[in-house]
Amino acid sequence: MNEKLLNVSSSPHIRSKLTTGSVMFDVILALVPAAVVGVYHYGLSALLVIAASIAAAVLTEYLFDRVTKRPNTVRDGSAIVTGLLLALCLPASVPLYIPILGSVFAILFVKSFFGGLGKNFMNPALAGRCFLLISFGNIMTSYTYDGVTQATPLAAMRAGEYVRLTDIFFGNASGVIGSSALALLVGGIFLLVVKGITFEIPAACILVFTGFIAIFGGQGLDVSVLLAHICGGGILMGAFFMATDPVTSPLTSQGQLLYGAAVGLLAGLFRVYGSSADSVSYAIILSNLLVPFIDKFCVPKPLGYRSTDNSGKKEFPKAAVNLTVITLVAGLALSTVYMVTKDKIEEQKMLARAESYREVCPGAEEFAYDDAIQAAVDALNGEAFDAAAYGRTYVNEAVVGKAADGSVAGYVISVTSADGFDGNISLAVGLSADGTVNGISFTELNETAGMGMKCGEDAFKSQFSGVKTVQFTLNKAGSSTADNDINSVSGASISSGAVVNAVNTALAFYAASVQ
Repeated sequence: MNEKLLNVSSSPHIRSKLTTGSVMFDVILALVPAAVVGVYHYGLSALLVIAASIAAAVLTEYLFDRVTKRPNTVRDGSAIVTGLLLALCLPASVPLYIPILGSVFAILFVKSFFGGLGKNFMNPALAGRCFLLISFGNIMTSYTYDGVTQATPLAAMRAGEYVRLTDIFFGNASGVIGSSALALLVGGIFLLVVKGITFEIPAACILVFTGFIAIFGGQGLDVSVLLAHICGGGILMGAFFMATDPVTSPLTSQGQLLYGAAVGLLAGLFRVYGSSADSVSYAIILSNLLVPFIDKFCVPKPLGYRSTDNSGKKEFPKAAVNLTVITLVAGLALSTVYMVTKDKIEEQKMLARAESYREVCPGAEEFAYDDAIQAAVDALNGEAFDAAAYGRTYVNEAVVGKAADGSVAGYVISVTSADGFDGNISLAVGLSADGTVNGISFTELNETAGMGMKCGEDAFKSQFSGVKTVQFTLNKAGSSTADNDINSVSGASISSGAVVNAVNTALAFYAASVQ
């Protein structure tokens, strides 16, 4: 007998030509349309962000391999994919240190420190994005399109403004670099065709997300609203490129369906009820943590396995049913709570707003709208009042305070600044009939405790009261006694500056539209 016939290597005997490099190359090709469209719309700044992010990711992995004397893994292309994915999730206007820091964190702390590719427990690019959102919330939520600072389409839609679906679909709106839904769909379909991903995760994610928005989003089955949610806010990027990461997603088809459903459910939950700047990123990262649990209970049947009792019956999928029941019960509970408390919450918001108006216009018995002033508010069309002068500040509404005898007791202008350290700052500015500031009252203030939150204390707010001026000036050094100088809260100059800009916006609007 030929001895070579006995020289058989250990299983598995089937070999695939598929390599890590070829998989990553397919992902890079799939992301090219989104990158090209992003650079076309946002210009050189977008290209620089992409280049900086990729370069930082590749260099970090290379240096880590050299320092730890590990084989050079840069050639597999995974670092390029991480850097490119992260860059496409960033606004084009961010300083270049933002993508650099994000890529270093993603590669070093999420990937390399856990043993490299295949051993990370969450998606590195998304972890880098969440790190940047937490650390640089103001910068990461500042979106500029065509040289003008604007709210994203979803933010505008939440505020009740009209949003053109075609702008979201083609990426002609304010947002991240990779915001073109068409380009992302082209890339996702390419990955499906070349079998770089399977359909289970994207399909489950998008279907469950859409269903959640339809049930709890408040607009029902309005197709235009549902399409706006699907095409905007990162759901397509997450479903096709982030959630499908083979390292951090389940192994089986059944597990992938459950995982995709979890991502869609959490994304919808955060989108409707959350206040974070990003819903999809956190949804995927939390779902990444469920993957070991899903893989444990969604074990595929071994090759050649046959039932010992010859009954021919399939094993009852207890894990799948249990997770489905939990999801349905949680959804039903959330739906019930939402329906029961919705009207009460709105009522409380209206009462709080009325109370803040009375606080800054104490002589008013009632508040009414003036047609001319309201027309001036409507003419702003939800855009920043004067971004060059006051940053991202928006006039929400302006009302006239009427005394008991029907005379004008003053005016109240509601303003929001999106330049707070931890998000939006909304306040009501009360003005007397001659333009003197009666005071300010916050309706939304979520700044850092012990720092930015001090803007809500009387020591800071009282600086505005009783002052008649065209514009206030922020004094970061403190100790100023000038009437129109506002001494900054120590350690919270960003929050203080946002408040000053909001008040100045109210004064400018008053001068232009009320006087």
